[in-house]
Amino acid sequence: MPADVTAENGAAAKLAGAKRTNIRWYVLLLISLMYMITYMDRSNISIAAPEMAKEFGFSKTEVALFFSAFAWAYAAGQVPGGWLADFFGPKRVLLVIVPFWSLMTAATAWASGATSLFAVRFAFGLGEAGAFPTASRAMQLWFPKSERGFVQGMTHCFSRLAIAITPLAAVMIMNAWGWRWIFYIFALLGIAWSVVFLFFYRNRPEDETRVNAEELAHIRGSLPNGEGNAAATLLRSDVPWRSIFTSPNMWFIAVAYGCFFYGAYFYVSWFPTYLLEFRHLSLNSVGYLASLPLISAMVGDLAGGLLTDHVLRRTGNLRLARRVVAAPGLFLAALLLIPAGMTESAITAILCLTASNFFLELVLGPAWAVPMDVGGTSSGTVTAVMNMVGAVGASISPLVFGFLVERGSWVAPFFVTAAVLAAGSLIWIFLIDPEKSVVDRHR
Repeated sequence: MPADVTAENGAAAKLAGAKRTNIRWYVLLLISLMYMITYMDRSNISIAAPEMAKEFGFSKTEVALFFSAFAWAYAAGQVPGGWLADFFGPKRVLLVIVPFWSLMTAATAWASGATSLFAVRFAFGLGEAGAFPTASRAMQLWFPKSERGFVQGMTHCFSRLAIAITPLAAVMIMNAWGWRWIFYIFALLGIAWSVVFLFFYRNRPEDETRVNAEELAHIRGSLPNGEGNAAATLLRSDVPWRSIFTSPNMWFIAVAYGCFFYGAYFYVSWFPTYLLEFRHLSLNSVGYLASLPLISAMVGDLAGGLLTDHVLRRTGNLRLARRVVAAPGLFLAALLLIPAGMTESAITAILCLTASNFFLELVLGPAWAVPMDVGGTSSGTVTAVMNMVGAVGASISPLVFGFLVERGSWVAPFFVTAAVLAAGSLIWIFLIDPEKSVVDRHR
C-alpha cells in the first residue's frame, strides 16, 4: 500500500474514538466566499457597460478594450502574485490584494473617460491576479491530499454561483441608484470580507488554537514525512524558478489547463450572443436558458472534486485519482460539442452544451489540486504558472470564435473547441504526472 495512505490509515487508527475539530471547513467557507467576491467584482461591469457607454459615448471597441484590460493584467500578475504568496504567506498577501482590488472596484465608478477607465480596470486585474494562487497556497497548508480535489471544486462552485447572482443584484442596484452604486456596494463586500479574514484566519493550522491535535494529525498525517513537514512550512524565500520553468510536467499541467479554459470561456463570452443571433431565441429566453450550463457547471465542480478524492482514498494512487476524472471529463465535453454545433434544434443544442459544461467542470477539482500535489511550498507559484497559461487560452478563445463567425460559420468554432478539449484530454492521459514534483529535480 502507498506510503501516504498507510500514514493516513495509521493516524486514523491511532486517533480512533478521538473527536477532531473541523476548523479547516470554516477556512474553506471563508476562502470560497472570496472566490465568489472575485467573480462578482470582475463580472459586474458587464451589467453596467451599456449605461457607461451611453453616458461617456464609448464605442464597442472601447468597451472591448476595457474588458481586455482586466484579462491582460490578470495574466501578467499571476506569477508575481503566486510568488508573493509563497514568500510572505497567504494572510499578508490577501490582506493587501483584496482591499486593493475592492478599492479599484469602487474606482471604476470614478472614471471620467476611456483612459482612466482602462487604467482602473488594468489595476483591478493586477489586484485579482494573485487571489487564486494565494488561495491555493492557503488550502495546501490547511488540507490533506485526500481533500484537495473537493476544496478546489467547492471554491470554484462559489465562483460560478457569483456569475449567477451578479446580474440580478447589479440590475436591482442600478435601477435603484444608478450604475455607479454597483461598484460602490460590491467594493464593500471585499472590505467586509477582509475584516473577517484578518481576525479569523491563521496561515497554518499549527497556529490556530481552535485546531486540536486530532485535526492537525488528519491534515498532516496523510502526507509522507518529508512532504508533511514541507506542507507545514509557511515561507519559501528560495522559489526554484529554474526547476519550475524547465519542468516538462509543469508545462503539461499548464497547457492542459489552457485547453480547459479555452472551452470554458465560451460560456462567459459568446454564449448569450450565440443563443440570440444563431438560435434566434428571445432575450427573456436567453436569460433563463443561459443559466442551465452554469447550474451544471456548479454540480460538475463539486462532483469532480469529490470523485478525485474518493478514488484517491480508495486506491492510494494519486496519478489515477487525478487522471481518471480530468481526462474523461475533457473528452466527453469535447464529444458533446459536435451535436451541439450541428443540430437544427435550439433546445437540443442547449441540452448538449449543458451536459458538455458539466463534464468540462469536472476537470477543475483535479486540475487545481495537482499544483498543490506537485508544488510543495512553492504551490502558489506553480498554481500561478498554470493559471497564467489558462488565462492565455481564455483570451484566445473568443477571438477565434469571433473570427470564424465573421466568416459565416457558427458551427466551425465548436469543432475547433472540441479539438482543443480532446488535446487536453490526451495530455492528461499520457503526459501529466501528479506524483512528480515540479520544484524538486530529484523527484
